[in-house]
Amino acid sequence: MRLVLSLGASALLLGLSQLPVRASSCAEQIGTIERRLDSAGAIHVAGLQDGHTVRSSQSPKALAQAPTGAPSDAHMISTAAHIAEARRLIGRAVDEDRAGQQHACEDTMTEAKGMIGALP
Repeated sequence: MRLVLSLGASALLLGLSQLPVRASSCAEQIGTIERRLDSAGAIHVAGLQDGHTVRSSQSPKALAQAPTGAPSDAHMISTAAHIAEARRLIGRAVDEDRAGQQHACEDTMTEAKGMIGALP
């Protein structure tokens, strides 16, 4: 009986070990912000950077066209320098996420989002 239970437990553990690893919430944020930085709005602000392509967001929250007015908060205006800094911060967040530093990754992503501001 013990042999049957240990074989069953071994089979269960072997089966569970093949399940896909769940992405961290920080990894999901990184993917979202990377898509924003490859959007038409970011390219309008910073130009098309080497190695990047225009991605369609296909988000149900996406606007049909960019708002015509200026953001109510002047600090939210996107610039090419802010987008470049956000890309650098995303690289740092990826490293932090790989190292298992969830809190540091989330803090870095918050900073990156602030740098991006309101894209057209």
